[in-house]
Amino acid sequence: MRKIIHIDMDAFYASVEQRDNKELRGKPVAVGYSEARGVVAAASYEARKYGVRSAMPSLTAKNKCPSLIFVSPRFDVYHDVSRQIRAIFYEYTDMVEPLSLDEAFLDVTENRKNNPSATLIAREIKRKIYETTELRASAGVSVNKFLAKIASDYKKPDGLFVILPEEAEQFVEGLKIEQFFGVGKVTARKMYENGIYTGLDLKRHSEQELVRLFGKAGKSFYLNARGIDDREVQAERIIKSISNETTFLKDKDNITLLLVELYHLAKEVMERVEKENFYGRTVTIKVKYADFRIITRSRTLPSRITDFNMFWNTARGIMRQVDLSVQPVRLLGLGVSNAADKPEQKWTQLELDLF
Repeated sequence: MRKIIHIDMDAFYASVEQRDNKELRGKPVAVGYSEARGVVAAASYEARKYGVRSAMPSLTAKNKCPSLIFVSPRFDVYHDVSRQIRAIFYEYTDMVEPLSLDEAFLDVTENRKNNPSATLIAREIKRKIYETTELRASAGVSVNKFLAKIASDYKKPDGLFVILPEEAEQFVEGLKIEQFFGVGKVTARKMYENGIYTGLDLKRHSEQELVRLFGKAGKSFYLNARGIDDREVQAERIIKSISNETTFLKDKDNITLLLVELYHLAKEVMERVEKENFYGRTVTIKVKYADFRIITRSRTLPSRITDFNMFWNTARGIMRQVDLSVQPVRLLGLGVSNAADKPEQKWTQLELDLF
């Protein structure tokens, strides 16, 4: 029987900002941009009381909370803090599966402390995170990933909740269907249409019925409704692509302005490529037009993308082929994929021509 811990930092980005700026403490804070097309990346618990949530348009957030304070994101700081937290995880086990900067699964069935209690380990980790970063984390403990993640959400913020094996099935029966992994707004609506509102309702349906209604996800729903999740903690998550995108305050139809934006995206993506040692051959551009129609254009190179000039020249060439005659551009994205194991020797020639 596995012993799985899910650690989830409480309002991570916003908490870092409140930690570093005393004037923000106790106030409703949103990390993001307050412009017309800005989006909330994270909200403090003070802001959440007003209904402000991550991924919410900034204008909607300000309408819900007129006193909301917007803070520009500092991703370099968040990455540094995340590395501090991850170092604490590795004091206990190598079986760490990061899901994002602020959450991870840990398998402590066997651990470096030879501690048989996953609950005590989770409590120690929470304490060490606070002592090291002055930030609070919530922890969930159980026998599998599904239950551990639910448990970490159960008593936020600064929570620690344990779902014992003998309690798992009954506990899941009482969950709202929205608490199940993979159930977003669209899936929840379909669940309602079929009389499924709770874990117990879900459990009453056969696997065949759920697969018919929800495709491959139906099998996971069937197992999760019974507290079953056989997925192992993956110590190394394989990166399949690296990308970034930006939404403009005003739609753009000028190729020069779009190339300037693309250049900045290319710089950001290439920094991550080098940091992750991720060298691929395929460059992809994503364009969302003003009418919300989305297109992607890709080019695969015969050799691996090993430096910025190589990446930028390819991206620039793809962008020049995008049709801008009908609709201006609302969003622009850029990514690299199709990675190779090791980079070839990097180019040394300098390309001076920007456009």
